[in-house]
Amino acid sequence: MNNTTGGTPHVLILGGGSVGMTVASQLRKAMGADVAITVVDSRPYLTYQPFLPEVGAGSIDPRNVLAPLRKVLAGTKVVTGSVAEIRHADRTVVVETEGDAPLEITYDHLVVGLGSVPRTLPIPGLAENAIGFKWVEEAVTVRDRVLSALAEAASTKDAETRKRLLTFTFVGGGFAGAEALAEVQDMVADTLRYYPDLHASDVRFVLIEAMGRILPEVGEELGRYALDQLRERGVEVKLETFMNSCENGVVKTSDGDEFASELIVWTAGIKPNPVLAQSDLPLNQTGRLDCLADLRVKDENGPIEGVFAAGDCTTVPDLASGEGKVCVPNAQHAIRQGKRLADNIVRTIQGRPLVDYYHKNLGTMATLGMYKGVGTLFFGDRKVELKGLPAWAAARAYHVYAMPTAEKKVGVISDWVANLVGRRDILGIPESTEPRKAFELAAASTPKKG
Repeated sequence: MNNTTGGTPHVLILGGGSVGMTVASQLRKAMGADVAITVVDSRPYLTYQPFLPEVGAGSIDPRNVLAPLRKVLAGTKVVTGSVAEIRHADRTVVVETEGDAPLEITYDHLVVGLGSVPRTLPIPGLAENAIGFKWVEEAVTVRDRVLSALAEAASTKDAETRKRLLTFTFVGGGFAGAEALAEVQDMVADTLRYYPDLHASDVRFVLIEAMGRILPEVGEELGRYALDQLRERGVEVKLETFMNSCENGVVKTSDGDEFASELIVWTAGIKPNPVLAQSDLPLNQTGRLDCLADLRVKDENGPIEGVFAAGDCTTVPDLASGEGKVCVPNAQHAIRQGKRLADNIVRTIQGRPLVDYYHKNLGTMATLGMYKGVGTLFFGDRKVELKGLPAWAAARAYHVYAMPTAEKKVGVISDWVANLVGRRDILGIPESTEPRKAFELAAASTPKKG
């Protein structure tokens, strides 16, 4: 498959996340029909991940955190499939699609924005019993399982069963883990008003963190404040602790604790997309692509012609933070790198000098449930730390601003307004993970012919 026609340069973008969507939209604005663009992603939509904790807590409808690539990127070819191989030597990428022969797509310029995947460890029972919190389907499943567990716990008379059903474990105290747990715990506290047979003391939330602190991204003081807030709400935070195993849903930790848990959410770090290993592009010791400040991929001899990259799967110099620093993997950098990358591709096509990526950190914010949060904002050289309601409001405002498309912004705000008026829904649908189960049971009870 070759989209290059009549001498029009073809830009192939791997990944439809923050990097890929930004590059494609900016390229189209800058060059119009003078460039052919193809985006490849295994999902036909972008997931705005900062809102996943609120999806997991039932505050936002799942579809309102998804931006459909084909709708947003008009005039761009979107291929729904998984990258199987990158052969830059002959400028070809092999893509596997559902139920079809692999596609071979050639290109003039390649953009690698494949992002990251959860970093897992060889912990007994982890692969079989835990769930991640990186994609919308995972956030929805967490919400459904927690709410269904409350309903089931209120109906059982077995003390041990109830104890297991009301125990929820999160591993990893960074942004993903702390925000997800805090939002879900807030949802449970709000939902208990409808369960007179259950008490807040019956519910156990456990956060396991290997470091001696949580939320290192917001600084030590705000991290301590967040830790105190969680503990005041009854969350059991185990610092400098590891999960040794979770076989059959029984969590065993390095401090000697052992307990059955209905839900185990793994958020203990990320790693670059492993498909990068199926390429002839050079990787560093972390499995990422090394980039120059202008976002061209480099090897020991300098930049590799025709290859740009950005986002979580790269190591990019952070010129604003000082010599030797690299950009942290977050959406703030990914979106801005995408804009700079798109401009540099335009410059490459037009034969103009490239410009280095430079971005001063705007700050970091985390929500910890309704009206609760922590955050740091930078105004030039001035640093402002926020706690509680101001941090929560600032975080929500920024993420609405950063959410792609006006339609989705309106959808998110509408969800928030609806929750204020009528409170969030308390229904969990565990069957959503096995939608054919009821039909299969009905079919199994039907007498066979003959």
